[in-house]
Amino acid sequence: MIAKPLRRALRVTGGFWAGLLACIALAVGVIDADSVLTGRRPSPLAVLFFASVLVVLVGAIARRLRFQKPSARAQRVSRWMAMSETFADLELALALIAAVYTSILATGGFESPLYPLLYALIAFSATFQARIAAVVTLGAALVLEFSLLLAAGADGLSAVIFHSVFLLGAAAVHGLFLRGLVAAYRKEHSLRLAEELRKQKESARDYRLISVALGADSRAKRSRTEEEEILRSGSIASISSSMYHSLSLLYQALDARSCVLLWIDPRADMLKLKEVVSDCDAVREESWVPLAGVVKAVVRDGKALLLPHCKPGQIAYYESGFEPGAFMGIPVMEGSHLRGVLCIERESPFSDKERELCESGAEEILRAIRSEQVFSSVERAKYEHERFYQASSMLCKALTLEQVQNTAFAAVSEIVGYDVAVISLYDRQTKKHSVSSVRAGDRAEEILNVTRLTNLEFKSNSGLVSMVVKNKHYLPTAGALRDRNTPVFDTKVRVEGESILVLPLLSADEALGTLTLLSMNKGQYRKDTREMLGVICNQVAVSMENALMYKRMETMATTDGLTNLTNHRSFQERFRDLVGRSERHGHQAAMLLFDVDHFKNVNDTYGHPVGDEVLRQVAKVLRDAVRKIDISARYGGEEFAVVLEATDLEGALGLADRIREDVGNLVLESDQGTFQITMSVGVSSFPADGADTATLIERADMSLYHAKESGRNKVVCYRDFDAHRRRKAS
Repeated sequence: MIAKPLRRALRVTGGFWAGLLACIALAVGVIDADSVLTGRRPSPLAVLFFASVLVVLVGAIARRLRFQKPSARAQRVSRWMAMSETFADLELALALIAAVYTSILATGGFESPLYPLLYALIAFSATFQARIAAVVTLGAALVLEFSLLLAAGADGLSAVIFHSVFLLGAAAVHGLFLRGLVAAYRKEHSLRLAEELRKQKESARDYRLISVALGADSRAKRSRTEEEEILRSGSIASISSSMYHSLSLLYQALDARSCVLLWIDPRADMLKLKEVVSDCDAVREESWVPLAGVVKAVVRDGKALLLPHCKPGQIAYYESGFEPGAFMGIPVMEGSHLRGVLCIERESPFSDKERELCESGAEEILRAIRSEQVFSSVERAKYEHERFYQASSMLCKALTLEQVQNTAFAAVSEIVGYDVAVISLYDRQTKKHSVSSVRAGDRAEEILNVTRLTNLEFKSNSGLVSMVVKNKHYLPTAGALRDRNTPVFDTKVRVEGESILVLPLLSADEALGTLTLLSMNKGQYRKDTREMLGVICNQVAVSMENALMYKRMETMATTDGLTNLTNHRSFQERFRDLVGRSERHGHQAAMLLFDVDHFKNVNDTYGHPVGDEVLRQVAKVLRDAVRKIDISARYGGEEFAVVLEATDLEGALGLADRIREDVGNLVLESDQGTFQITMSVGVSSFPADGADTATLIERADMSLYHAKESGRNKVVCYRDFDAHRRRKAS
């Protein structure tokens, strides 16, 4: 079996040697310079050489295009791997020069029409290839030029000198100008890239400390995922640096051949090659090594193992053909749990004192890891508490139900991500759930049909939302549906997604509704997240109750308790606003004043409860008749007022007469039997009858009084009343 260092050397330098042999073959005259142009049939050797050069060229181009720079660890393990990029450039350079000179020799040598290809190759190499590859290309071209001179005799001397001067000139021009320009750009780009990488690494490390010093308002706004990614990057960079530093110190102090840290993955029968410091080419390049040999003994016993000599194949991270020396394996223990194995190999045996030194090194490595774990946990908790505080502050500022719901979605997003969030309310009297508000992200349609949630109402059922309200506890406990057929809202709304959480909105131990979160990401709603969301939901419930109370108080302040129409005070304010708006936009408006005829007789005959029912029925007729932009109000006692926006006098009279007829058609019940009522209506118009609310109300009242005086159950406008008054006065 070929030793691994030799295999690595052949793999890295094989193409280089093939290109070099092709150039040497050309120099010693494998093919004639006029074999094609003279019409002679090429010799089998020449044909074989042509094919070989073509294979070498295609292989060199393919390998260079597919080339990936080895990792830093692989370069530290093997010197050959560190030089692989250089040899890839040299291979391509020699393959190109061999192919070009083969073409030149096959088409006439110094007289070949393909000679410009050589200048193009020199220019390309001087401009784009690495410096050593460019030098080799130029050197090989000059050597082959002189080999052609020897083959051609004295007659070719002038051609060789001429070509050589042009070759050197082409290389110099491109090297000094184009290559210098490209190199300057490359250098600038490399410096910028290196500086950015350095800043990112420093930022990742420093962020762990800066985030402690700065308050939440001082740091840039980032999502939970971004914060955790930055902290994770900083921790990984810090742990990796600490590991490598510790291994380097042990490597130098013990004069070792290799110092390797292997990490245990309980899910696999392999060990992760976490870090390595070595100048030995026999160390495996793979990131995973088998759990075997002396390393397996350390894992099995959980104790340090010192061996004065090992057989080939006993050390799992070495190639099987390598002859190792002494081995020391130190278990990396976290309490009673084995986390990894620290392995050191060198030619001479280890002493107990050196074992103690390595055990201290293993503890130092583990201490660095524990320190970062504690730091990350503290920062995660701090981040969550900051977001929790922000969420609480946001909820305290919300007044209306809509504001509370919008703030609830924003507050939850400060803690955890979601693709769909739904707030549903529960009515204990009707025992129905209703979707109150929905917040959908870009991936919402992958989870459910959002339009099905609009105005969705459903009774208590076996769905998660109903179960959460009944049990007053979040579901599902695992943060994901075990059975995709389990309904969340009702059977009409099918829900997909990888993560789901339904939380109760509890206030005074009563469930007002639920908050449902859906996400396409797996494991989105962990236990710690669920606990914080539970507290947030309790605050949301309290804020919702406060908002409902605020709405009730606002309604009480602006609405008549008996009829649910706008009360007198609120009517006056809204009327002034409407008149001001109509004046600004040049619109007409109309004021309608209603009065129930003989209402005192209704109270005296049927009683006040029946009288109240009469007022409620009249109010319902008014509400059904007017638009949302209009104002309907209880003006006082048995009087009602309606203000119509953007309506002329004829339209107002038509609506007033229709309302009068609808009221007259009401059949009301009492203990003494059914009865009917009538209404009188007075109408004034803006701006014809008045430019302010006081004038309009006064003239509508005059018209109403005239309607009642002239027989009741009729509509009178101020224009007609004024005409009647003028006729009477004359």
